[in-house]
Amino acid sequence: MFVPAIVLGLFFRLEKRTGAGNVTLTVDLGYSKYQGAYAANGVSQWFGIRYAAPPVGDLRFRAAADPLVNDTVQIADTHGPSCHFSPSASSNPNHSEDCLFLDVYAPTQNMTAILHPVFVYFQGGGFNSLSNQNLDGNSLISAGDHDIVIVTFNYRVGVQGFLTSQEVKANGDLNVGLLDQRKVLEWIQQYIHLFGGNPKHVTIGGDSAGGASVDLHLSAYGGRDDGLFHAAAAESQSFGALLTVNEAQYQYDGLVQRVGCSNDTDTLQCLRNTDIAVISKNNINIPTPGGAGGNPIFMWSPVIDETFIVDYTYNLYSQGKFVKVPSIFGDDTNEGTIWTPSSLNSSTAMDNFLKNQFVNLTQTDLEQINSYYPAVQQFPGKGAFWRAAANAYGEMRYTCPGIYISTTISTHGQPASYNYRWDVLSTRNAQNGLGVPHVSELSSIWGSSDPPGDALIPTIQAYWTSFIRTKNPNTYKLKSAPEWAKFDATGMERIHIPNDPTNVTIETVPGDQRARCAFLNSIGASINQ
Repeated sequence: MFVPAIVLGLFFRLEKRTGAGNVTLTVDLGYSKYQGAYAANGVSQWFGIRYAAPPVGDLRFRAAADPLVNDTVQIADTHGPSCHFSPSASSNPNHSEDCLFLDVYAPTQNMTAILHPVFVYFQGGGFNSLSNQNLDGNSLISAGDHDIVIVTFNYRVGVQGFLTSQEVKANGDLNVGLLDQRKVLEWIQQYIHLFGGNPKHVTIGGDSAGGASVDLHLSAYGGRDDGLFHAAAAESQSFGALLTVNEAQYQYDGLVQRVGCSNDTDTLQCLRNTDIAVISKNNINIPTPGGAGGNPIFMWSPVIDETFIVDYTYNLYSQGKFVKVPSIFGDDTNEGTIWTPSSLNSSTAMDNFLKNQFVNLTQTDLEQINSYYPAVQQFPGKGAFWRAAANAYGEMRYTCPGIYISTTISTHGQPASYNYRWDVLSTRNAQNGLGVPHVSELSSIWGSSDPPGDALIPTIQAYWTSFIRTKNPNTYKLKSAPEWAKFDATGMERIHIPNDPTNVTIETVPGDQRARCAFLNSIGASINQ
């Protein structure tokens, strides 16, 4: 736990640089001081703030510890290094095990006189990499009338973040990548007011694995509300397969064998003593037992640890074991296309691909999936069953879970539940079959997209920042944009965002998609989602 700020006598001050007109921003966090910089358009920024001690040595495979004291003023103008990724056959010199850093973007004016709503963003990357590094918060803050403080950060992924075994359970911590995220949420409660942020008005957000992180934090500890966040806005949230500790043991055993620790009496201590370059060199994906013999897209993933994650996500939400806050969830029209091998040329190949991702799929399940997703769409250079498999995987892992969460949040008494479908389609992607792929909306939300999404930037940013500021996407929406309807089990109305911003409309989830999702939801817990 952090020592209370008032005890440490934390302060915020502005200093004029000698002979310069710009402002230097120095924040004293008690354990260290960080000097930020004045960015364009009335936004200030601090890069590379330590939120935890380096997770090295004996802290490897353990929950993040408090940052060490450093009395030197840190010039916060450089992003912290990224964490190591999985899989890997070598050590990336641009990545580091010492990677637990965050960035803060804040309005410059009235720096602590007025506390602003906070948006903290969990990166995607399948829990095996970090795919949204160093997102720039300037555009989003400007779109929100300089009434938002933004926090982005690194967390451990891959083998560093999700090594699981009985050994780790006994002398370490499971799901440490998620615990890193929790550490950031605790850091925000302790320190964000020094940057002008309101710790009592925090929205958690993220895309892909970051969106999955959002739904996992909502259901963490069986839905225990620790007051760390007060709204949620996620893109392409994911329900991956959650293994138990025993089911994930094969990953640990394989790593121990590959790095030469199998003969040690304490294999976990051997892994802690092993150079990170050796682990990176031997960090491969291997098939999940019970699958069809191929590798999963993502191997290192969150597991049921019986503390942070106490059950499958579908079970927790169906039982109402989640924090019930205003929320946005949504997806892109073609979530599965970028993940699916283009060579799938038969129903057997399609079934094997799906079973390698969800090993508990039964033959009866697969037959029903085949009936819902026939091989009717064909594209040049792609196998006959590529698009069918992509449609099935996209709805199974992303779209149907998003619809389910929005429905369940409403059903369990939180009326401020919103859902969307991003449908911005380029000519090239229409021709090659990618359609509107996974997390296409990300760059438009952050104000950095190229065509065709750039025309939607003002519309989507107005909705998003309005929700962050007021927990309602309509409060500060563009006057030309439609009222974003609330989502419930009866109407299932979501906002539809196509290429043309003048054609943004409210649509009802179509009946055929409802039927497919009803089936996929019904088998979700049985296939470990």
